[in-house]
Amino acid sequence: MRFTREEIEAAQRTVHAAMPPTPQYRWPLLSQRLGATVWAKHENHTPVGAFKIRGGLTYFETLAREQPQVRHVISATRGNHGQSVGFASQRHGLATTIVVPHGNSREKNAAMRALGVTLVEHGDDFQAAAEHAAVLAERDALHRVPSFHRELVRGVSTAYVEFFSALKDTPPDVLFVPIGLGSGFAGAAAARAHCGVSTKLIGVVSAHATAYRDSFRARRAVESPATTLLADGMACRTPVPESLDVILREADDVITVTDDEVAQAMRVLFSDTHNVAEGAGAAALAGALQQQERWRGKTMGIALSGGNVDADMFAGVLGGR
Repeated sequence: MRFTREEIEAAQRTVHAAMPPTPQYRWPLLSQRLGATVWAKHENHTPVGAFKIRGGLTYFETLAREQPQVRHVISATRGNHGQSVGFASQRHGLATTIVVPHGNSREKNAAMRALGVTLVEHGDDFQAAAEHAAVLAERDALHRVPSFHRELVRGVSTAYVEFFSALKDTPPDVLFVPIGLGSGFAGAAAARAHCGVSTKLIGVVSAHATAYRDSFRARRAVESPATTLLADGMACRTPVPESLDVILREADDVITVTDDEVAQAMRVLFSDTHNVAEGAGAAALAGALQQQERWRGKTMGIALSGGNVDADMFAGVLGGR
């Protein structure tokens, strides 16, 4: 997935009109722990606590220009995509319906409702919620916002353009990026091309939702059950074809991390940086910890992609439960 320089610069203007660039910090304790120089990109510092907001902003800016007749949108989510859609649609004065699976994060649900979203609960996982959103879109003639789309990726790429531009004199040897449906990874790949750096990209998926890892190894789409209890933002069982194409072309590797490894990474991020990470947000660090011997003495990047974890879940993780 390629973008012209003008497309990236336009995305930066759209995103930065709504929020400032997020920071990237080199945390001494993290670097000491991994035996490498470690830079964390803090997408947990956006107005909705996750990187997805960037894609929503560019998607809705384009929608307003190209389809001004749209007044009501619908989408499905486990939380961060829904907050992105709610945030951006509110800026454009659009009504928003979001479908979530039963048992979804209470605090993510509350955050979406605070953005004016009408929440519908359906099904036991993201795939079931997405299928129901498609039915409602058809029935009620609503514009359906996909979870992966070129315009979403264009916005997400701005996070990694910020990251690579800030480190242009010493670009990281590797960047670990969590994969849910793949917009984050695709955005990182687009930014790498835009900035002209040779940083290797390693995708990180849940060991309890291995569709993209299995597909990467098979070089074709492979479905897999999604049973992760902690990394809900990575609970994908069906790869998106366009996303998989990017991963097959651009990834150095795709690795898996268990819920236990994710929990440990959440604890490490809190102890070493005093940042809160949700499960998917800590997955990149979990991957880096798993591969620390490979990258010892090098410069590593991790995407702290979000911090939207329910308080009781985070308390349990910190307590080792």
